[in-house]
Formats: sequence, structure tokens, C-alpha cells
Amino acid sequence: MTSFLSVKDLHVEFPTDDGLVSAVNGMDLSLERGETVGLVGESGSGKSVTTQAIMGLFKDSKARVSGTIDFEGTDLISLSENRMREYRGKKIGMIFQDPLSAMHPFYTVGEQIAEAYRVHNQVSKKAAKEVAVDMLGRVGIPAARSRADSYPHEFSGGMRQRAMIAMALVCEPELLIADEPTTALDVTVQAQILDLISGLQQETNSAVIFVTHDLGVVAELCQRVVVMYGGQCVEQAPVRTIFREPGHPYTRGLMASMPALSDETGRLKPIPGSPPALLDLPKGCLFAERCEVAKLLPEGLCREERPLLRIHGDHEVRCHAHERGLLAVGGPSAAGNMKGESADV
Repeated sequence: MTSFLSVKDLHVEFPTDDGLVSAVNGMDLSLERGETVGLVGESGSGKSVTTQAIMGLFKDSKARVSGTIDFEGTDLISLSENRMREYRGKKIGMIFQDPLSAMHPFYTVGEQIAEAYRVHNQVSKKAAKEVAVDMLGRVGIPAARSRADSYPHEFSGGMRQRAMIAMALVCEPELLIADEPTTALDVTVQAQILDLISGLQQETNSAVIFVTHDLGVVAELCQRVVVMYGGQCVEQAPVRTIFREPGHPYTRGLMASMPALSDETGRLKPIPGSPPALLDLPKGCLFAERCEVAKLLPEGLCREERPLLRIHGDHEVRCHAHERGLLAVGGPSAAGNMKGESADV
């Protein structure tokens, strides 16, 4: 059975004066209709570039994109920019991390939402304005009719994010990509935004890719987790599996670096070292230089031979140590690091 969205062997490379930057390096991802998948990893791991490739944002750039992005039987990579515009906004919507920079400062919020609607629907400006007002009301903007005439800078951070969500959802896309939509918000507004996305998803039965650094958000919102490192998927599994039996040393490092409510010292445990240079990726495992488990394996294995993404039931892991059973069970528990209900993840 074909997935609703299937990304296979995706590569995104950017030519620069210093060489070719391999931002995404053989990424695999699948998504079913109505499912929410969390895409996690450190900055520079390729999360945003992957989602931008799905949106077709590199069509008119010098970026080199290869592989397949199958969306309901259509390979999005092979589409022209004109054909991709028919999908972007209508079938695939995106909530950007910073709505203030994503929205035009010279047009009112209502005008921008109405324009997004008119691109894909043959309606008058007046009818589109009514749709925009209705959408602003649905995302919780008070006095939506009057606030539709406000400019982005006149909205608070939380209101701008709601307006950005309204713009992304106004055409009721089948796939919604949320790229760090709550990063700059306080925890109260963050919780409101997460509830809003979840509620609107249930109304439309859309699929959601949620890009985030916050594993607590992933545990609360997502059914499945995809962990990225060096532009690759290094692990993916259902949320319960990831938090109880992480199979990759990098995933364990991410969990260990989370603030723990039970840790009286209040100290974080960062992953030592830095992500690989995308201009010159190592020959072997991309995480080998930072991995303590690599020392337990035959000398040179992790640095000379790049591991494949192996399937173990509903759990996929890219790790030589996991293949040999060294990381098959156990690992740091997420229970102490999550919110009060996390032990039931």
C-alpha cells in the first residue's frame, strides 16, 4: 500500500564558492493521511530543508534536488514551478517559524489571507475577505472582522502565529507542515497553538509534519517520530517506542540533554562535539565522531562504513551498534524528562 506522502532517497545540495553543501543526504520519510509525525534533530540536521523541498521551494533556485517525493501518486520533484503552485497552499500548507518575516508588512492580515484563498479559488475579493474573517475567528483571533484590517506588526506574537496558521489552513490543505511554530512563544500561548493545530487537523483529517526541537511537544502531539542527523533519517518509530527504547545513540543523546524535572542539579547533558561539516561529509557513520558506543565496535567500522536504515518491525534505525544488539533494549527513560504524564507515553 502506497503512503499518502513518501519521501525516498532525497538529496538537496547547494553549490557554493567553497564547494557543494549536502544539506539533505538520502532522507527517507513516510506519512499517512490524518497522521502527525514529529521531525526532530539539532539545528543544521536538515529538517527545514527537507520540508522546503516537499513544498517545492527550490524549483527556481540553484539547489540540486534528487530522489522522489511521492504525494498521492505524484512525484513533486518532477513538477514544474507552475504545476507546483497548484499544490502549494491548496494541497500542502506551511506554517513558518517566524510569522513576522513570513507575512508582508505593507498588506493587512486579512488581505494576505484572502489573497492566499483567491489564488486557488475563483471568488471575488469581497467573498475572499469574508473567508479570511471567518478563518481568523476559527483560529481564535478576537474581533476578527476589525482585526482583519490590522497589519502584522499590530498583532502580538501569539496573534501573528494564529494568523499564519489561518493563512496556511484557509484552503484546507491535505498536508500541513509546521516548522517550529511555537519556538518564540511563551508556554501558555504555545499550549494554545498546539491545541489549535490539533483541533483543526481533526476537523480536516489532514496529515501534519511537525518540525521541532522540543521532544515534550512531540510526545504530546505526534504519533510517530523521525530523528534527523546530517541530513539523514537515523531513526523513526512510534512515539512510545522512541521514548522507551531509543535505538540510536544520537536519539539517546537528545533525550539525555532534555531538562529533567527530577534532576535537582538542574544541569543539562549536552551531546559532546559538533554536527558534521556539510561541505565534507565523513565516509562512515555521520555520528561516529561524537558517539561513545562506536568505541565498543571493531576498530574503524563506524568511521569507514556508513550504516543502512534497518527495519525492525515498526522501528527503523541507522546504526552498526543497534544491528549488533548493543542498543536493542533500554536506554535513558524519557519519564523523568517529560511533563507529569510522560511515563505513559
